[in-house]
Amino acid sequence: MAVELEIKLTLTEASLTRAAKWLANRADVVPAGTKKLRNRYYDTPAGSLNERRIALRLRQQDDQFIQTLKTKGEFSGGAHRRNEWEWSLPSAELDISLLAETPLAGNEALDNLQPVFETNFERQIFMLHRDGAEIEVAVDGGSILAGDKVRPLYEVEFELKSGAPEVLLRSALELADEVPVFLNLVSKAEQGYYLAGRHEPNFPVEPDSSALSVSDFLHGLSQSWLVGQPCPVGRWNLAEVRAKAEREGKGESWQRVEAALERGERIHDLACEPELGRLQLAIASG
Repeated sequence: MAVELEIKLTLTEASLTRAAKWLANRADVVPAGTKKLRNRYYDTPAGSLNERRIALRLRQQDDQFIQTLKTKGEFSGGAHRRNEWEWSLPSAELDISLLAETPLAGNEALDNLQPVFETNFERQIFMLHRDGAEIEVAVDGGSILAGDKVRPLYEVEFELKSGAPEVLLRSALELADEVPVFLNLVSKAEQGYYLAGRHEPNFPVEPDSSALSVSDFLHGLSQSWLVGQPCPVGRWNLAEVRAKAEREGKGESWQRVEAALERGERIHDLACEPELGRLQLAIASG
């Protein structure tokens, strides 16, 4: 088992191209190749894996096959931290016996696993070396497919290989200064399950007198992005988010973003401009 620590940013197709060029021109970045990936996700007919927020994936790259299991993990300091198990396979057939040492051990329903959706994309890989850290940056462009439904996929992922976690956030902030980005807490698996009609977005619970946490606010933005609906900020006490923005020197930026959210502007549209992503990354720290 390994622990994965990453920051995932969603971009437009045009911004993704600009992000790849920006990375390629950095003196502290080494290009590490391009590969085409076909990823098939599996679940039981009852959706027992998705219910536990566990993703089981079979990835094909050329004639190589990798089986991966990921747990939901947690979001802190702007990054996702997840447990991950990975195995090389001889063919495009799942090996259920490998799950014996994972949280799925003893689950009899695994005998009925079936494909639910695919994420197929081209990945450009860059190795970023800075401040004593090594970061793998993956630039992904492609699509998510569930039956006859298709959803575009344009993401940049910063994954820490070694070094201090805070370097991840600094690197993501530098990219946000170059192109518009959206700090996305919705995984590729969640997007796939939603497209397949098997995922019900869970917005933060409406607080009573208590303020919504920064993490819950960012989660709410991501859920609104997923469903393509305005964010229900009118139901939330955003005092803590507002205070964090002020502490990070983003008070004016917060006022503009809050006003746009209150007008019902959609996250997809706001994410096409640089202000939202920069604000998200600034308040996600700590």
